[in-house]
Amino acid sequence: MTAADDPATSPAGHALVQAIADKDDEALRALLDPDLDFRGMTPGRVWEAASVADVLDAIHQWFDENDRIEAIEQVETDAFADRQRVGYRLRVRNSDGLHVVDQQAYLSVDAGRITWLRVMCAGFRPVEG
Repeated sequence: MTAADDPATSPAGHALVQAIADKDDEALRALLDPDLDFRGMTPGRVWEAASVADVLDAIHQWFDENDRIEAIEQVETDAFADRQRVGYRLRVRNSDGLHVVDQQAYLSVDAGRITWLRVMCAGFRPVEG
């Protein structure tokens, strides 16, 4: 196992958060393994995908073209057994105002790419500002 694959030292969690916040499809394609096993849960839907294109489609629905991600407010990482956990909070502005979005992701990495990913989202929570 290389340092890039070790859950305790892998940069994959941080890279995932940055790519989502930047809405950077190319970075996500480079990070996600073509045979990715993905599931996600948002307040209104459960998502499953077996391809990178399907994962990108899900993320585009979570954060559409009207959602401007202004900042990554928090990132926490941890590792257990063969998994990495990354919790992150994004500040998002859209036509409904300012929101905070909190997501928790669990992932496995092989050869520097995410091969298994589970994401749970608390939804867009309005904030003043």
